Amino acid sequence: MRASVLDSYAILAFLFQEKGSDKVAAAFEKAAQADQVLYISAPNWAEVRYRVERKVGAERWQEVRGKLLGLPLEIVPADQSLAESAGAIKAVKKIALADCFAAALAKQKKADIYTGDPEFKTLEQDIKIVWL
Repeated sequence: MRASVLDSYAILAFLFQEKGSDKVAAAFEKAAQADQVLYISAPNWAEVRYRVERKVGAERWQEVRGKLLGLPLEIVPADQSLAESAGAIKAVKKIALADCFAAALAKQKKADIYTGDPEFKTLEQDIKIVWL
């Protein structure tokens, strides 16, 4: 199984049963069966947290957090190498900084990226995108 990165868009779609949630659920299932993990960058994890907390509150976030951490999901820290790669993408593309971290992680892991965020269209030449 090829490595996969989840953008915050994908996690939020999964959590709130939005368009594409079935693709994310299937990716989690395949990863579990293959004894692999899906990746999310720490800045994208932060984005998931604040969006969930704003939508359903801090108490509910704790429940959601536990559910997510029970899945085959690895939160990748934003170290210097990843930060520089994200910065290089941000320097030439008009996309959000957190999205640059997701893209940089996908490049680093030679992975597909799951998203429905149209900002990633500018990266289709560089990264294999699984559109939700």
